[in-house]
Amino acid sequence: MKSQVKEKWVKAQVVKMLKDIKAYYFYPVANGYMSSGVPDIVACVNGKFVGIECKAGDNQPTALQTKNLLDIANAGGTATVINENSLDELRKLLEELNK
Repeated sequence: MKSQVKEKWVKAQVVKMLKDIKAYYFYPVANGYMSSGVPDIVACVNGKFVGIECKAGDNQPTALQTKNLLDIANAGGTATVINENSLDELRKLLEELNK
């Protein structure tokens, strides 16, 4: 049976976590002036750059999204892909970054 969870719900859970730790965050909007493939949520957690790509169910990042996440990690930031099953892992990661 396919998951009924929507990506929008996953994003809302991430935002709740970021608000709980008082992190700065925004949703980049891909348009004619911005590159595609940027993570769904970009945040600053205790001075650390974080890119979070949100998915639902078995959905996977596109090749361009994966490239952007790797570029963030290679530049010293934290980049992650999460879905409804990995929210606890994200919470632990954010708590660690917020120390």
